[in-house]
Amino acid sequence: MIRIVVVDDHALVRECLIKALTGMSNVQVVGEAQTGEQAVHLCRDLQPDIALMDIVMPGMGGLEATQRIVRGGGRTAIIALTAHSEAPFPAQMLKAGALGYLSKGVAMHELETAIRRVFAGKRYVCAEVAQELASYAYEDRSQSPFDVLSHREMQIMMMVVGCQKVREISGSLHLSPKTVNSYRYRIFEKLNISSDVELVLLAVKHGMVTLSPQLPQPARAHAPMPPTPPMDHAQSA
Repeated sequence: MIRIVVVDDHALVRECLIKALTGMSNVQVVGEAQTGEQAVHLCRDLQPDIALMDIVMPGMGGLEATQRIVRGGGRTAIIALTAHSEAPFPAQMLKAGALGYLSKGVAMHELETAIRRVFAGKRYVCAEVAQELASYAYEDRSQSPFDVLSHREMQIMMMVVGCQKVREISGSLHLSPKTVNSYRYRIFEKLNISSDVELVLLAVKHGMVTLSPQLPQPARAHAPMPPTPPMDHAQSA
């Protein structure tokens, strides 16, 4: 049985994913979370085999959550499932330790293929993301100014444009406010801007964020579900 936690800040997305996953043979959804912090706690407590992880969420977000879950040394493998397939997100998530990366535009059979391959210890990246990674590695990166940011700078940038205050970022990432501000000013310098407002405008311009804040909800663990009768599935290429 493949035990899965679904992590996404949109309730409708979680509900649709959970419904689809429960229709797969030998797959069980054991929990759901809306923030990176909730994901870290659920993976620590439940030790699922796989976490389907969104990237842009309230709190620390999927990038930092992935890194913490992987560094925690548990059994959970991460598959990024996100609307953000453009650089530098895929490279950052794979560097953080994710074994899979899917755009939310993939068909359900491809999601199932990714889950089973990652469960078997392999990597899986959808075609759209693979093409983006190839371009990121071999072509001129000047189109995205955010490529110059480090992993930590990228995480703090996403939290700043998510309207989180320095004190909130400090608490989520366990950094001092002074350190957070140092990162902010370094980000400003690298991107040739001078304020949080300019940072938000730049992030929106390059499709890094969407302006749809959500209120956090408690993480939920799911009661064990009865075994699903085996189903025949067509082999994926």
